[in-house]
Amino acid sequence: MAAYIRFVVRTSRWERSGFEAMDASLEAGEPVIVVLWHQRLFMSPYLFNTDAGKICSLTSTSRAGQMAGRWQKLFGFDTIAMNSRKRHITLSREVLGKINAGYSIGIAADGSRGPARVCSTVPLVWSRVSGKRVFVVGFSCRGAFTLPTWDNAMLPRPWTRGVLMCREWTAKVPRKASVEEIEALRLDLQAALDHVTDASDAAVGRPLGPRGQGRPGEDEDESENAAQTR
Repeated sequence: MAAYIRFVVRTSRWERSGFEAMDASLEAGEPVIVVLWHQRLFMSPYLFNTDAGKICSLTSTSRAGQMAGRWQKLFGFDTIAMNSRKRHITLSREVLGKINAGYSIGIAADGSRGPARVCSTVPLVWSRVSGKRVFVVGFSCRGAFTLPTWDNAMLPRPWTRGVLMCREWTAKVPRKASVEEIEALRLDLQAALDHVTDASDAAVGRPLGPRGQGRPGEDEDESENAAQTR
C-alpha cells in the first residue's frame, strides 16, 4: 500500500491548502492533534509534515487497524495500538509520554468501526488533557476508487488531480466540561471535519459525500477510556 500511495503522489498533481498554521506550530516545536475521517485515511502520510515534526497515530487492534499502522510506519509515523488488554492508565501514560516527547497525535474521529463520519469524543478528551492545538484535515481527488468498506474509504487513482486541506479547530474544551458542553463540542468538531472534507471534494469537482448520522458507536473506545483516567 505504501508503494502504491507514493506512486499516486508521483503521477498526480496535488494542491496543499491551509497547512501554514500547523506547520508553524510544528516548526516551533509544539506538537498538535490532527483529526480526520477514517474514510480519508489513505492520504494521511501527506496530511502531516514529518519534516517539521513527529507524529504518533492512534490505531485499533483490528486487522484493518494493524494494517494501517504498518504502512503509516513506512512513512515515518509512530503508532500506538489501543489494546483492550492494557490498563487504561497504561494507555494514558503511553500517549501522554509521546506528547511530552514532542509527538503530535493523529486520530480518526469516527474510529475504526464507525458509524462513518460521526465524531467520537476521543479528540475532545485528548485536546482537554494535552492542551494542544487541534487541526482537522482531509483530502479529495478527481479520480478515486470507492472501497466496499463500512465508511466507503476513498483510495486515489494514479494520474489524477487532488487537494490536501487543513483547518484549525479553535474551540476550547473546558477542563470540567459538562455532558451538554461535550456534546455541543463534539457536534462542532464533527461540523468542522465535514467542512474541510466537503471543501476538498468541492475543490476538485467531486460530489459531496453523505454526512454521518446518529451517535458515536456504543462500543467503548480504549483511547477515550484511557484519557478519561487523567
